[in-house]
Amino acid sequence: MTDNTRLSKTISLWLRHRPDAAGLVLDQQGWTDVDSLLSALVEAALPCDWQDLLRLVEESDKQRFELSPDTVRIRARQGHSVPVALDWPQASPPDLLYHGTVERFLPAILSDGLLPMGRHHVHLSPDLDTAVKVGARRGPPIVLRVQAADMVRAGHGFQLTSNNVWLTPHVPPAYLSIEGRPTP
Repeated sequence: MTDNTRLSKTISLWLRHRPDAAGLVLDQQGWTDVDSLLSALVEAALPCDWQDLLRLVEESDKQRFELSPDTVRIRARQGHSVPVALDWPQASPPDLLYHGTVERFLPAILSDGLLPMGRHHVHLSPDLDTAVKVGARRGPPIVLRVQAADMVRAGHGFQLTSNNVWLTPHVPPAYLSIEGRPTP
């Protein structure tokens, strides 16, 4: 594992799930002080200076983190299991969104729909390529097509993060189909 990967995974763990493991305190919107994070990284034997952190935030292909406009605070953009009230705006999604998964989760998904599974929201991709990459993290990917416009017409809400991830609390099975094959 590269140092950047290890650094990114550690910061993700702390900012999404275990701020206490690093002695960090998140505010209601998930922000914590950059200086506190840098100190915690040094204590965890992952030395990182301001320039390293800035590079990680700016160059990350997944854009998991963001800095406040004054660059004093940092947060994970989405994916939290700890209580936070993210301030992402309600938005109208495109007609279709996508979700990458693997075969072993299909029976539960087709029965219950997409659930946040310990997070605050279900994460959806605006394009097929991103969904394939997300699904491939756990094995051969299966991509689900989400009828997002139909969900909106039925009263479901969506939020859009600054790194172009669509969030919703639940996707009922009626709005899902498997990309490239009919739903069983």
